[in-house]
Amino acid sequence: MPSLRLGVSLQPRWPLDDGAAVLRAARRAEELGFDHVAVGNRLLDSGFGLDTDPLVLLAAVAGATTRLRLLTSVLVAPYYPALVLANQAATLDVVSGGRLILGVGTGWNPDEFAAVGVPVRERGARTDDRLGAARALWSRRPTDFDGRFTTLREARLGVPPVTSGGPPVWVGGASDAALRRTLRHGDGWYGTGADAGDLTGVRHRLRELADEPEHADRLTLASAEFLTPPGVPAVTEAPGRPLGGATPTAASVADDLARLAGAGLTACTLWLPIAAEHVVEAMEWIAAEVVPQLP
Repeated sequence: MPSLRLGVSLQPRWPLDDGAAVLRAARRAEELGFDHVAVGNRLLDSGFGLDTDPLVLLAAVAGATTRLRLLTSVLVAPYYPALVLANQAATLDVVSGGRLILGVGTGWNPDEFAAVGVPVRERGARTDDRLGAARALWSRRPTDFDGRFTTLREARLGVPPVTSGGPPVWVGGASDAALRRTLRHGDGWYGTGADAGDLTGVRHRLRELADEPEHADRLTLASAEFLTPPGVPAVTEAPGRPLGGATPTAASVADDLARLAGAGLTACTLWLPIAAEHVVEAMEWIAAEVVPQLP
């Protein structure tokens, strides 16, 4: 794979009578040389994709693969108590041999917030609380932490992460609040459907908001991008401009990816709005036709 690390979202709705189908797709992604697979976070039926707990599914993927990195894209931090989130992430970091990337966001779905009893207006503050507590728990044993929603005294996680300081955290969102959260708690920023101009703007704003611009420069820039390979029918509308335009070719997709890399993107998750039975075919097309054209 090129220096721009490509991953694939495991978002399509996999057949419920074949729970191993998604694991076979993940193994094929590893065989094809993809950098990571990604799983989103929904608690209620969305009607258009894989609605699983990302940490549980990625634990199964960890056992089915050996090299593939595992990305939550994104985990809604306010849904989880801080200690539970920190311990689950540390456990997956351990059992995967350090392959977890914790992509996090504040969430948006009012029905899900109501279902878990979390006020949606507190989602930003609770995300900061969860990340601050997790960082403390991953870094120190025992640890004390005083947050708005979490207080810890002489706390020790059930299992310390194998990755020093815990798994890398990519923070989603393009608002100033999200970018400040990236600088406080993140190892990287994670966008959705970002183009080259968006990435340039995020890079500049991170430097403006950082106490030390060099801190912003050390952050990973990653994004989920949308792609429907030619000849593969879409089953849902992509929530943003697709790579390669409305009628993509291998060359036009590679051109778009090259522009993103030129603007500073270092990791790209390909979100495929297609049926599950076509995911392996789509990955094989990307690996055979698009990747060789990337610089």
